[in-house]
Amino acid sequence: MTGPEVRRTLDHATIAAIADRLSAAERDRATVDLLTTSHPGMTVEDSYAVQNEWRRRGVAAGRRLIGRKIGLTSKVMQAATGITEPDYGAIFADAVFENGSLIEHDRFSNVRIEVELAFVLAEPLEGPGTTIFDVLRATEYVVPALEILSSRIELAGRTIVDTISDNAAFGGLVLGGNPWKVDEIDLRWVSALLYRNEAIEESGVAAAVLNHPATGVAWLANKLARHGDRLEAGEIVLAGSFTRPMWVEKGDTVLADYGDMGTITCRFN
Repeated sequence: MTGPEVRRTLDHATIAAIADRLSAAERDRATVDLLTTSHPGMTVEDSYAVQNEWRRRGVAAGRRLIGRKIGLTSKVMQAATGITEPDYGAIFADAVFENGSLIEHDRFSNVRIEVELAFVLAEPLEGPGTTIFDVLRATEYVVPALEILSSRIELAGRTIVDTISDNAAFGGLVLGGNPWKVDEIDLRWVSALLYRNEAIEESGVAAAVLNHPATGVAWLANKLARHGDRLEAGEIVLAGSFTRPMWVEKGDTVLADYGDMGTITCRFN
């Protein structure tokens, strides 16, 4: 699932300028035009360079990297976005919320919710050649999670290049429910019901993520290896959504029911 690497076409000054635009959009709760409009030759490797510059600036400003998110791993998400290959982004500690949190809606742009499983690693994972079995051995536990999507680039016509540059549209993460060891539950059959204001909006089964959510984590470890990086012990990895993204507005209450794995809730004010 890694596909061929594509060379970079943009120089560092251009990469930094794009990162400046995205940082300003995040600060101002605004969106920018499609990057592919102003940079039609922009490649996947260019977009990861933009993301890495954004991440580097966050770390330099004192933000703590605690994990990664994987996006576009299920057919339902690929159909919803029109993008057919996975991507990944960075998770900082200040973007993680506790179960039951009251969350500021205006902190994000184009706010949507996805239903996912989070893998918490006990051991590092480093590609190439990482398999689903390596992921299961390295995982301390899995726990239900809601991802808050926040798009700093306009949604219509987005390509994989736009999405990756936008840190894979990551806005925030809500952890909740009950942690489970990977040998205590069949992860393929984990299911969830997603409610907004007491009305069910979406439902899904975790096997929708590449037939097994751990497959996405293996893909990530192998993709990171091609960028000279790896997953560290203690990191949280969001394995990808198994429902379509659900739009949320100011005042909405969100509840995800994972059955035996428990529930997650949050409210946007």
